[in-house]
Amino acid sequence: MNNDKMYPYGPLHKLQETFFRLAASGLIPPDSFRAALPAVNDRKPSPEFPSLEIVSHCWQYSTMLAYQLSSLVNYPPAKLSVLVTVFYAATDTATVELLQFIGKHQVDNISWNWQPLPEAQLFRRSIGRNRAALATQADWIWMTDCDIVFHKGCLDSLAEELCGKTDSLVFPAEVQITSLLPGTAPMLRKGADLQLKEIDPRQFRPDRRDRAKGPFQIIHGDVARAIGYCDRITLYQTPAAYWCKCYEDRAFRWLAGSQGSPVNIVNACQIRHVEKGRYRQQSRWSRLRSRIRRMQE
Repeated sequence: MNNDKMYPYGPLHKLQETFFRLAASGLIPPDSFRAALPAVNDRKPSPEFPSLEIVSHCWQYSTMLAYQLSSLVNYPPAKLSVLVTVFYAATDTATVELLQFIGKHQVDNISWNWQPLPEAQLFRRSIGRNRAALATQADWIWMTDCDIVFHKGCLDSLAEELCGKTDSLVFPAEVQITSLLPGTAPMLRKGADLQLKEIDPRQFRPDRRDRAKGPFQIIHGDVARAIGYCDRITLYQTPAAYWCKCYEDRAFRWLAGSQGSPVNIVNACQIRHVEKGRYRQQSRWSRLRSRIRRMQE
């Protein structure tokens, strides 16, 4: 997919968004919008010591990303190998400094893979996810966000759950979440310091999940290499002028033919926060989203 040109957001994009949100509800077969899915019998069963690629995007979110990357340094896995891919923009200097700091740490079973993108491509998260999906060499690829923390035992418990599986898509049945934190919360303020971070597990509570959604999409490598991530949907491969609200995870489940299979893993943690730094600050949409999140909480 050619994503060098940025198209202005307008009525056509709104119409496309509506179409694919309806299509993803099951009204339209996905075959015309993806390559063929590999048959289950043709997929490589997950080995006892699998490889995993973790894919994050970061735009003005280094305070969150610091906790995620620190958790991989503090609690490296012993039962699988991990390639950590982070898409970022060179203009986001705080994130650049964080990646330089983390990249100096040599960690068993962990490899760092920093991938700069032009801002317009970074703002459409499915562009980076698609690039990673098509190119991955891993047995599994976890599409996540930078506010997810892989705390003690998380990735090793995932390796145990994946052993022998050929599912298209899996997700953690239960995750640990914080309450909605304001920007003044100590956890968020500490995230700005350039040092390894640690969370307090007592600030998290369990939350059940029912599908592979948002930052909890773990895709079989053979499936990812075959269909990418919304690879043939032009809307989701078009650069944007600002960070886009992401509906493509629903489209991806439609393309993969699965809502995902739950797996029991421990200490997959999410730092939830009211203020979304990646969106245009003080815009009407940004303020509305903050109010909605408070009401939902």
